[in-house]
Amino acid sequence: MPEPLTPAELLRLDREHVWHPYGPMPGRAEPLLVESASGVRLRLAEPAHGRSELIDGMSSWWSAIHGYNHPALNEAARGQLDRMSHVMFGGLTHEPAVRLAAKLVEITPEPLRHVFLADSGSVSVEVAVKMCLQHWRSVGRPAKQRLLTWRGGYHGDTWQPMSVCDPEGGMHELWQGALPRQIFADAPPAEYDETYAARLGDLIARHADELAAVIVEPVVQGAGGMRFHSPAYLRVLREACDAHDVLLIFDEIATGFGRTGTLFASEHAGVSPDVLCVGKALTGGYLTMAATLCTSRVADGISRGEVPVLAHGPTFMGNPLAAAVACASIDLLLGQDWQVEVKRLESGLREGLVRAAELPGVREVRVLGAIGVVQLDHDVDMTAATRAAVREGVWLRPFRDLIYTMPPYVTGDEDLARITRAVCAAASAA
Repeated sequence: MPEPLTPAELLRLDREHVWHPYGPMPGRAEPLLVESASGVRLRLAEPAHGRSELIDGMSSWWSAIHGYNHPALNEAARGQLDRMSHVMFGGLTHEPAVRLAAKLVEITPEPLRHVFLADSGSVSVEVAVKMCLQHWRSVGRPAKQRLLTWRGGYHGDTWQPMSVCDPEGGMHELWQGALPRQIFADAPPAEYDETYAARLGDLIARHADELAAVIVEPVVQGAGGMRFHSPAYLRVLREACDAHDVLLIFDEIATGFGRTGTLFASEHAGVSPDVLCVGKALTGGYLTMAATLCTSRVADGISRGEVPVLAHGPTFMGNPLAAAVACASIDLLLGQDWQVEVKRLESGLREGLVRAAELPGVREVRVLGAIGVVQLDHDVDMTAATRAAVREGVWLRPFRDLIYTMPPYVTGDEDLARITRAVCAAASAA
């Protein structure tokens, strides 16, 4: 075993060599060094602003729904390690992947029947888009190559997903002109608006001959702005896509597995897509894995084509270790009254964030399921907001004009109250 490095040495090496997400190289702010994690707490190698332990208000970017170091997930990982950590998926299969695919088909809306296991959420969106484009090419309609979405969305950082993220003011504005040119509707209003719904349907009808698919985040737009919209718009999309022969993709990478109060956000509307993307909470935050599910119509179209295969095969596709933990995470979620827990978190967030609406500079406070959002009327001062939250003993990661929390479902009431106090403190400081 190598000699352990001191926190100072680790941070020096981090500064010299490690490129962190959405940051310059070298970074401008020193990250906090996490030594271990358990339950909902992150233990720091060195105290920060008087805190050696922080409550995680982010579920590690919305994935660690069961918290950290969970015995059931640890046991699943250890048991699978004793059998095999990985084997290629081309020409081979194994029990964890088969079980996971069957579970996903069982718990997702009909008629989703087929599962492609991917490396990450962004890759699952790439696969979803490729499925739709190849379906239309295979059935003799190659002109259907474009995608339609609404503004304010976020679908990942790889190429096709970037093309359907918000083109103005989003993280990927830099790539305008290089990305495929997609079709954008206005961002969906929070409440149902018949005029907007009619425009949405008309836009799909007008571009139907060139549209391969419509892709949206149902009910909650995540990293594009943490906006909520009426589930009724999903029914509008489903009806318009059916009427004009366009496929419908729901990106539930952030909303899947209970985050909005239903197992999948599309259940708020009672509709099902042709293609569904899931990720983040799939493995309970333990390992990177995502999945793209599709209907038999989509799969059959591809399989009857001139090239009758989906030409996509990540090296770590169907990774047994990740699949075993994903199966355990789903069982853990469904084996408890998770809806009661999410409703409890929703009530606590509403109660704790009500005072945020009175703070100077706060534009809006909104809560849905285990999601609490404070939107400011100005961009967040990241350093000041983060410092204020850490002083309260909470880890938050604000962005743009938003301070928000998506806590693990196992967060207790006292810890949840501390999270909401930290959100308010960060909003005051930002």
